[in-house]
Amino acid sequence: MASTRTLGRSDLSITPLVLGGNVFGWTADQATSFRILDAFVSGGGNAIDTADGYSVWVPGHVGGESETIIGHWLRQRGRRDDVIIATKVGWEVNADNKGLAKNYILRAVEGSLKRLQTDYIDLYQSHKDDPTVPVEETLAAYAQLVQEGKVRVIGASNFTAERLRESLAASERHGFPRYETLQPLYNLYDRADFEQNLLPLVQEQHLGVIPYYGLAAGFLTGKYRSEADLQKSARGGGVGQKYLNEKGLRILAAVDAVAARRQATPAQVALAWIMAQPGLTAPIASATSPEQVTELLKATELQLSPEDLAQLSQAGS
Repeated sequence: MASTRTLGRSDLSITPLVLGGNVFGWTADQATSFRILDAFVSGGGNAIDTADGYSVWVPGHVGGESETIIGHWLRQRGRRDDVIIATKVGWEVNADNKGLAKNYILRAVEGSLKRLQTDYIDLYQSHKDDPTVPVEETLAAYAQLVQEGKVRVIGASNFTAERLRESLAASERHGFPRYETLQPLYNLYDRADFEQNLLPLVQEQHLGVIPYYGLAAGFLTGKYRSEADLQKSARGGGVGQKYLNEKGLRILAAVDAVAARRQATPAQVALAWIMAQPGLTAPIASATSPEQVTELLKATELQLSPEDLAQLSQAGS
């Protein structure tokens, strides 16, 4: 496993790949999820990302399913001190549970702590911006949680550069904890918004960046190459609508070429490209089997040449 990377100006150090927990309780049942988590930690990984809203999109689910499974695993394996747990608040779990108002955050964190079977969260993130709430109110809630020892570090996800800058300025002005991380959408296909609007800000402010959909919802693994392939998984329909087009296939061809040269898999190449980008800390990727975890972790040891990186970047530009 490659050396760890620090998240922003915090004292949290993570491996260059974060395990996504969105599949736990959805496409991976508890037993499979335990095996995935075991494989990740035994392979040297130490950071797991989840949210209180996972997996509310599944019929019959109420949110918190992923946190619950991770909590059972932490308790059964006794691994709490070995891993960095990142979760989120603010997504619409239901009509009465959403947003970033102070009283809601203080209530929601108790649910996450209970499900995760822990008394602290390493990285607590605003899942998405809530324009109806002043950033100062949200940050005051986090300040209280940090003071109480329930949260170590805070982060933001799905924020615009403008709102992230406003939040960072408010933290400095009022002495609140600041967002040390940003979790944006970013991969070889989805680049423009982050690179043009957010990258200059996160570099200027020394924030850690842990992008989600590092494999473009599975497209960059190479398993979706035609309309027929879209039936292969629960995510196939969305993948086809967004990525199965001229640009996507051009990127996939470059990924294939580099993978052949490096004797690597497309997924390893796509993740290693993110890890090599300036300002990027560690991509988040999810897996539905221990074998996939082992494959993904090898991306942390894949050294792409300047020529490899240029070929990949040009294909997606």
